[in-house]
Amino acid sequence: MGSGASIPKTASGELKDEIAGKSGLQPDKQRVFGRAGETTARKENRVESVRETEEMSRAFVAVAGVRKTVDKLSERVAALEMAVNSGTKVSDEEFVVSAELLMRELLKLDGIEAEGEAKLQRKAEVLRVQNFHETLDKLKTINSKFS
Repeated sequence: MGSGASIPKTASGELKDEIAGKSGLQPDKQRVFGRAGETTARKENRVESVRETEEMSRAFVAVAGVRKTVDKLSERVAALEMAVNSGTKVSDEEFVVSAELLMRELLKLDGIEAEGEAKLQRKAEVLRVQNFHETLDKLKTINSKFS
């Protein structure tokens, strides 16, 4: 293989499938290149780069999973907000359960190791959860004034 030569199709497909299984990055979105005479240090750097990419992909997937759950919880918070704003007395348990569910997602976010863009997405989701939690606190205070 010359410099920049492509890897045989079967080896390339197997490698792409392995990367897809570990990172979630679909094979058709990957490119695989090989180089003759590549040094061990370069190979190790490439392996480290693949590991970092896999870790970043895992972080993106984990944050996206939390975001999906928080989207559903946001609907719950919106329903409570509508009820309280219309003067309907809501059970305190509704606020407690909603707050607890949000805290679970916050704990999941705290457990996600991320760098770069994934870290920014995680931080944005943390702020979003905290804002919903503050909304619940305000609604609970308003709700407590209803008889």
